[in-house]
Amino acid sequence: MSGARSEPYVERTVPFATSDGRAGNVINVRGAKPPSRPPVLLVHGAGVRANIFRAPVQTTLVDHLVARGHDVWLENWRASIDLPPNEWTLDRAAVHDHPAAVRTVVRETGTDEINAVIHCQGSTSFMMSAVAGLVPEVRTIVANAVTLHPVVPGLSRAKLNVAVPLIGAVTPYVSPRWGIKAPTLVAKALTALVKLTHHECDNTVCRWVSFTYGSGFPALWRHEHLNDATHEWLKGEFADVPMSFFRQMARCVRAGHLVAVDGLRELPESFVARPPETDARFALFAGALNRCFLAESQTRTHAFLERARPGYHTLHVLPTYGHLDVFMGRHAARDVFPLIAAELERPTERPRPRGVQVPNASLAAPIASPTAPPKVPS
Repeated sequence: MSGARSEPYVERTVPFATSDGRAGNVINVRGAKPPSRPPVLLVHGAGVRANIFRAPVQTTLVDHLVARGHDVWLENWRASIDLPPNEWTLDRAAVHDHPAAVRTVVRETGTDEINAVIHCQGSTSFMMSAVAGLVPEVRTIVANAVTLHPVVPGLSRAKLNVAVPLIGAVTPYVSPRWGIKAPTLVAKALTALVKLTHHECDNTVCRWVSFTYGSGFPALWRHEHLNDATHEWLKGEFADVPMSFFRQMARCVRAGHLVAVDGLRELPESFVARPPETDARFALFAGALNRCFLAESQTRTHAFLERARPGYHTLHVLPTYGHLDVFMGRHAARDVFPLIAAELERPTERPRPRGVQVPNASLAAPIASPTAPPKVPS
């Protein structure tokens, strides 16, 4: 289901095989006119699907980009609820899924370079791919909410340290869809806990999402940003997310940066000890009111990237936005999408020769929190 638009779209789904033998797909969305700009890959987060970028609002991000001539592709990677549930990690997505998706778009379009818009755990895992040099075809990466340095509210940290081991001992997955139908005793008990602790609305799936992913009431959006249709639509857009992910994120939060857990040789021992193995330019977005990952997550990563290549990357802190309302808010087409499009359309510098690095002796140094968030460009 997508937002209103003035012309019909032509859509096709192209399957791809991951390098460890799983199935994923990319969905190409085009308008009546052929695209005039490079392909852009949209990458969803945990426990949702590619459709998360197509809420029932007047203009979705897909609509906005297609109207501006972008060749839009939406990736369903192993975390997608349109694919069979599995106990995924960020590592496996970074090594096996995103490079395969990028290569599929490159092959299908005949281009050498593409751009990407990445969100939440699609963002962290895709960032792992980029830092490790696994997606050299990607030139500009617009990343929302979190990238290399996950910072969460205090209550979320406590939930990761205490609730995750307890819940993980009795179920391999949790699902906000249990708010509609709880199939097991564990699901029924957790749904009762959600209803006991969250009273911010009458939509049990919405309340489940906040219980699962953050510390707000709600956690992933501001209710005033969602129209009634979107708030109802959410019931079908969230499902299984594995405890394997939460265990990894708990380690990342404790470390202060992304941590690989599977020992895959394609990934570095540290994602923050040296400059990223990519010439891609990063445009980082953060909602100042995000109660899943605090905006500090992105300010820390921007500081890290700035030390590696000063003046090359950008940061946008959106004062009135949270986590997913950046994409599905009723006024996101006015407040956010023009900023995203401008970053995708901004010319990038020619790549530096490999091996030429900006001095980076302090790359792994602690990053101080900013005293005030940057202003959002007008």
